[in-house]
Amino acid sequence: MNTKQRAEEVVMRVSIEDADRFCRAVLLAAGADEATTDAATRAMMHGSRLGVDSHGIRLLDHYVAAMTGGRVDPRPDIRINQTGAAVASLDAGHGHGALAAYRAMEKAVELAETAGIGAVSIRNSSHFGPAGAYALEAAAKGYIGGAFCNSDSFVRLHDGAMRFHGTNPISFAVPVHGQNPWFLDMATSAIPYNRVKLYRSLGRELPPAVASDIEGKDTQDPSLVEMLAPLGAEFGFKGAGLAGLVEILSAVLSGMGLSFDLLPMNGPDFSTPRALGAFVLAIKPGAFVSEEVFQIGMQRYLEVLRTSPAREGMQVMAPGDREWAVAEERRQHGIPLDPATREAFTKFVEQYGLQAPPLTP
Repeated sequence: MNTKQRAEEVVMRVSIEDADRFCRAVLLAAGADEATTDAATRAMMHGSRLGVDSHGIRLLDHYVAAMTGGRVDPRPDIRINQTGAAVASLDAGHGHGALAAYRAMEKAVELAETAGIGAVSIRNSSHFGPAGAYALEAAAKGYIGGAFCNSDSFVRLHDGAMRFHGTNPISFAVPVHGQNPWFLDMATSAIPYNRVKLYRSLGRELPPAVASDIEGKDTQDPSLVEMLAPLGAEFGFKGAGLAGLVEILSAVLSGMGLSFDLLPMNGPDFSTPRALGAFVLAIKPGAFVSEEVFQIGMQRYLEVLRTSPAREGMQVMAPGDREWAVAEERRQHGIPLDPATREAFTKFVEQYGLQAPPLTP
């Protein structure tokens, strides 16, 4: 291995604070308003802090292209219509999906405060990034939060050989006194497509049975991927069923396009709004049992879970434990940048006359 190859393999990192500042500067320079800039940056930083790099700051380049191309309104008029005691709909005005999702969750929590539960359907939205960011917003306020969104079709059905569902994520977060929330954030595909792009950028091979070529045959070469497998491998009908549930909540309830009718996230058309649907949910635990009883139950559940016997060489973790560990490591050492993201940062520095964030190995 020559010196050039070794140099290219050095992982460069950026501090959380510097990454946050740079993303905000780029979005503002690209024409986004303060609310859009804040929401998009918060969502991306959530992904990068917790190790969901496929939905972290590597999306900055994509978001700028969507806003400057006309697909996403960088200064949207968002409107909320309460249609019942615990139900509302939000029209995102073709703005950034993160702004719509944060606003919708704020409304869902408001509804849950009085009704015990709050549900908000989102329409005319766009890619909203990591679903977990919005579920955690509810948990931070003492509510159980849920977030769902469909996307353009890239996942085959179980035993299928065509793109049908999107990666259609599901996320739930549950507050736990004195601890980080119980936190689930999952795609209903075997992996998200952004991870394929990340592995392609890194020159890494995919795990087996997570993606297929144009004929529906399994491939581990990210450059040959034409569709993803549903969650569950030989039991992929379960992942396909969960994806269908997200499809109904996100698209059918909002009157938006089904996955196979949506414009592709990655273009080539970056001028036409994609009109995505999404759905968020907030539940007030105290509406069902006392807060004390709820917290005793959660504490007991997690204590037994984490101390339960593990298989040889393995460790039992609650949903979210891995993410919280990554967040602490990155708080200390910074966020790793893949080559494509470093190139995008350099482009924005030159394009908008910004100061590049300092990088360290």
